[in-house]
Amino acid sequence: MARRFTVVFLLAVALSAVCALTWRIAWERGVDALRQQAAVRADRTASALKDTLDRYESLAYLLANHPLVKDALEHSTPDNATRANRYLQDANRHAQANVTYVIRADGLCVAASNWDQGDSFVGSNYQFRPYFVDAMKGEVGRFFGIGTVSREPGYYLSEPVHRDGRIVGAAVIKLNLEWFPGTDASEPLIVADNHGVVFLSSVPAWKYRALAPLPASLAAAIEKTRQYASQPMTQLPFSTVRRVDDAQIVRIGDERFGPHYLVTRRTLGTPDWQLITLSSVTPVLDDARNATAAAGFGFVSLCLLAFYWRTRRARVREMMRSRAMLQAAYAELNERVAERTADLSAANARLQTEVSERTRAENDLRAAHDELVQTSKLAALGQMAAGITHELNQPLAALRAFSDNTRVLLERGDQTAARENLEAISALTERMGKITNQLKLFIGRAQPRTAKAPVARAVRNALNLLQKRFQGVALDLTLRETDGSADAPRKRLELDADYPALVAYCDDLRLEQALINLIGNALDAVAGAADPRIGIDVDATLATFSITVRDNGPGIPDDVLPRLFEPFFTTKGMGQGLGLGLAIASSIARDCGGSLVARNMPEGGAAFVLTLRRAIVASAPSETSSQ
Repeated sequence: MARRFTVVFLLAVALSAVCALTWRIAWERGVDALRQQAAVRADRTASALKDTLDRYESLAYLLANHPLVKDALEHSTPDNATRANRYLQDANRHAQANVTYVIRADGLCVAASNWDQGDSFVGSNYQFRPYFVDAMKGEVGRFFGIGTVSREPGYYLSEPVHRDGRIVGAAVIKLNLEWFPGTDASEPLIVADNHGVVFLSSVPAWKYRALAPLPASLAAAIEKTRQYASQPMTQLPFSTVRRVDDAQIVRIGDERFGPHYLVTRRTLGTPDWQLITLSSVTPVLDDARNATAAAGFGFVSLCLLAFYWRTRRARVREMMRSRAMLQAAYAELNERVAERTADLSAANARLQTEVSERTRAENDLRAAHDELVQTSKLAALGQMAAGITHELNQPLAALRAFSDNTRVLLERGDQTAARENLEAISALTERMGKITNQLKLFIGRAQPRTAKAPVARAVRNALNLLQKRFQGVALDLTLRETDGSADAPRKRLELDADYPALVAYCDDLRLEQALINLIGNALDAVAGAADPRIGIDVDATLATFSITVRDNGPGIPDDVLPRLFEPFFTTKGMGQGLGLGLAIASSIARDCGGSLVARNMPEGGAAFVLTLRRAIVASAPSETSSQ
């Protein structure tokens, strides 16, 4: 046991040494390669920025020596200012600069390329700006800051304008360098001015922050020139983590385990800026970890290989002994596999049979459901026939009388009276058409879920069909339109009004069929009541309709509520119903994307609430105006 412990300890020490050596070598090589890549990137980026700035310095010199600019500065007349404005606008457009403008010796801007814009520089005083002060000294002004008028950061290049041996003003070009940090956004890039304040960065949160604490006098000078407007000059959390030879690895931020970067610095000279590229050392760490893991895995593999060769001989002997046992077990396994295969085959056959039966049952159930809908319509046909016959008898008798009277009037030549009789016949025919139109309920089929039905018309048609059964029954119709709140006032629902905005997503035939079933059930419930009352409440929100049919009957027993919408379930006596009305009404609500629920009222009686989706009708007049 002690010998085995000693061997394991020595192997662990050797593994640690191999991993440490591999880590050091991989880390140093990775840092060297990263330094070379960072140096190339820093040189390329600094060169690109320097070339851009030098190119625009030549443009500032050309502007300062143009006669139109000199005339506008020495003689600030409207004509000179207009010519200078147009020249600067054209030059700025071709040079693709941000703004080009000229400043008089007293600091007042007299012409600018943005003279016709709302944020024009014309009329602004720039006497306090360092680039103007440098130009008035006869030097080239270079300055980066935030504009006092546009509030946009930019790089300002100024050239003194000479006339007859004296300086009469300055020509200034403002460049937008916000594009520069985004030229290579794969790794962070910052540019700091001669005070150590970051004004360009690929990370927006780092802008206008100092690389080191600023002296009070320097902060006051920056504030006086309004170089960075009102931006707070806080210090960027820039801390050195380690040094590898002459390389510096830093961490930016307060997170202890945040990303680390290799710093590469370049100075531009003119202007006195410092360009800093930050190359993430995460790939180097990953490569070092991978190399260490590979070395450790290789060492462990060698140890395991040696252990394998040591134990192989013992395993061979064990294998020879186990072969006989394996052959016996193999024979037993084949027997069990055969038995299991037979069981699985039988189970698969039973499963296929069950699937076929289930599919057939589902098809039969779907066909039965459609048949039940039509059966319900036929069951109500007898009830409807009596009502329609009663309604048609009087119009038919009147039609005969008017027809006979019209014939006599035509023979007499009384055209006026005959025309009045014909108008009465037309009105009677329209009424009979409305009555017979109810027959479409019993031949209609389901429509798509995008079909639309006027709710008021559906209620009116359902009540017309059941009008004969309402003798002695009080009917209360109310309408309430709300935005979802429960305190909106109710008003009476007038069936003669059109209510064009009250449209639901449902086929009008199926909606009328559902309402006939619900109102018919309510009539059956109040048949034995002393003071029978039925109420129909239409609650309309922006998205839904709730049509409540309530009665003052005996209510619904608690044991009946769970089964109320089951097909063929009825509490009526033999021969008084098939038990399909509520089941069909619930199916119609589901097909239209709505629902149907039933509940008992606190004051007695039952209520059925049919909820449907509301359809948006364009340019629909309000119900108030239609009544």
